[in-house]
Amino acid sequence: MKKTAQFTEFSPKQRRLLTWWTPASPDCARDAVICDGAVRSGKTVCMALSFFLWSSIVFNGTSFALCGKTITSLRRNVLTPILPFLKSIGFGVKEKISANWAELSIDGHTNRYYFFGGKDEGSAALIQGITLGGVMFDEAALMPRSFVEQALARCSLPGSRYWFNCNPENPMHWFRREWLDKSEEKNALHLHFTMDDNPALTPEIRRRYEKLYSGAFYERFVLGKWVAAEGLVYPMFDPAVHIRELPSGAIAEKWVISCDYGTVNPASFGLWARYAGAWYRVREYYFDSRREQTQRTDEEHCAALEELAGELPIDCVIADPSAASFFAVIRKRGRFRAIRARNEVTDGVRRVAGALKNGELYFSPRCKDSLREFSLYRWDENSGRDTPRKENDHAMDDIRYLLSTADEAAGGEAFFAAAVGGGFQQALL
Repeated sequence: MKKTAQFTEFSPKQRRLLTWWTPASPDCARDAVICDGAVRSGKTVCMALSFFLWSSIVFNGTSFALCGKTITSLRRNVLTPILPFLKSIGFGVKEKISANWAELSIDGHTNRYYFFGGKDEGSAALIQGITLGGVMFDEAALMPRSFVEQALARCSLPGSRYWFNCNPENPMHWFRREWLDKSEEKNALHLHFTMDDNPALTPEIRRRYEKLYSGAFYERFVLGKWVAAEGLVYPMFDPAVHIRELPSGAIAEKWVISCDYGTVNPASFGLWARYAGAWYRVREYYFDSRREQTQRTDEEHCAALEELAGELPIDCVIADPSAASFFAVIRKRGRFRAIRARNEVTDGVRRVAGALKNGELYFSPRCKDSLREFSLYRWDENSGRDTPRKENDHAMDDIRYLLSTADEAAGGEAFFAAAVGGGFQQALL
């Protein structure tokens, strides 16, 4: 059953976002609106509601674009909460899921909204050729510049406008430099949101989010700042807290092995037990060909993998997605179910940081190489992007693969729907 958004009250900043395009607003001459800031600050759903109201009142028989990093994330973040609500207040909604569009009708006006994913440089080709009355970008900072600029170029109709929302990234990010820093030059209204701007968030939910993040991610997603990641990637790692054996007599819920495969570079495999809501790294295999002055074949690495597993009932082996020959040998030997790891570095680092902070990740003192890497794994401060240095990162990668893939398969992160609700017509007046 779909959960319909509920609108009960709006903060002053949400109200400004909802009404900036109306003739009575002092912002009505702007060509664009940009909302950035903390997670769960109420910007996404309010922007979507404002976008649909504006387009339905101002235009008829016109095409619009809704863009997310992927269409799946766009549906989850924007369409699933907002479309049922629009139906409940009198909109006619016709959705063609297979073709990725929806038509909205109200008061004799009908417009079509096309859905696009802007995940990589090739995505720009998907939006070429269409003429638009406006475009909304959900998480604009996660999309390549080429895609965003191609979508903007399609908005050639009189009265067309641009709508952006995003969470902060690195301060050198192209979106900050080209849009936030030049908002006045581009005639864009910039609204910076914090969790205080969302009246639907209870103190308990706010504290929950504050516990999810640390370091640069805390400053970005909770405080809403555009800050650079620097220093140690995992400054919250504390040997006194995180070095802990699996409790004696504990019965693991599942056993998983995560692998960062290497021939010239080190190979790092971790044996993990899932117990009482946490992952315990019980043993590891770490082979550095430079240190050992010899290389191992895929067959030898697979033999070491089987030795690491012993007689344990391994649920799956999660491995570096680029290790095609290693996957082939695992499957040929037939003992383990092999899964290609998700390899989004920044998102994976954030998951590991959150697990460390929340007491969900522990290491046996026997795992000496992963413990060593925690003290050495640092951000590349010269890259201008959130990129760890490509050194002392092999156990760090296999740990990231575990949390990005095993937890995602079990449901991933919790997404908390903000309560936004009935009586919005009165709130707009």
